[in-house]
Amino acid sequence: MELRVLRVKKEKLKALKALKALSKFISRKTEKQNLFCIFKTDKISKMHIAIAGNIGSGKTTLAGLLAKHYGWTPHYEDVDDNPYLNDFYEDMQRWSFNLQIYFLNSRFSQILNIRKSDKTIVQDRTIYEDAYIFAPNLHSMGLMSTRDFDNYSSLFKMMSSLIQPPDLLLYLRASVPTLVNQIQKRGREYESSIRLDYLKRLNERYEAWIESYKLGKLLIVEADHYNFPNNKDHLSEVIDKINAELHGLF
Repeated sequence: MELRVLRVKKEKLKALKALKALSKFISRKTEKQNLFCIFKTDKISKMHIAIAGNIGSGKTTLAGLLAKHYGWTPHYEDVDDNPYLNDFYEDMQRWSFNLQIYFLNSRFSQILNIRKSDKTIVQDRTIYEDAYIFAPNLHSMGLMSTRDFDNYSSLFKMMSSLIQPPDLLLYLRASVPTLVNQIQKRGREYESSIRLDYLKRLNERYEAWIESYKLGKLLIVEADHYNFPNNKDHLSEVIDKINAELHGLF
């Protein structure tokens, strides 16, 4: 009888050990599968990634490189087909309201399309930059009337209540010398008349906006220290930071 009890106990111990070993195996396998899924999130669930930054900070370049790396779809700022841009840089006071309304409408439509899409989108410039940086700056410089600015702000407030912020905002922080250098490199004729004090004022407003940004995840990239088109290590470093923000790794 005692021998029989001992045998039963031994069998139970063996069974328990086997269950523990199986449990550990399943746990490790699940962890590996979960880790794999995390790195492939951009193909499983759609996201809206937005890049913010002053004129010449490198938004378009970075958007294209990230789109290529992750397989995301880029949405670029509409500058080539913008009917007001050339006139605006010739006479800011006359065309400021028209330009800002055009951008507001364009970016609102872009966000609606982003949310309808089943793909992850990387967006070059956000609707918030127009409302919190460019329009207020024009108003404070006397280049947009208070009547027009109030009308614009009311329209933005209504539109912003109907949209969702990006899942991740990348802010390219760049000094005025870096902005000027990159503006000169790309050689757009209508940008040749941009004044240094205009860029400086915009930078100050960008910093104030970013400091108060609470709509979602934010990653600040010091653009002065990076050369994305010509240095793969620089791009890899930023990609690691993006992965950490999106997936909580590293």
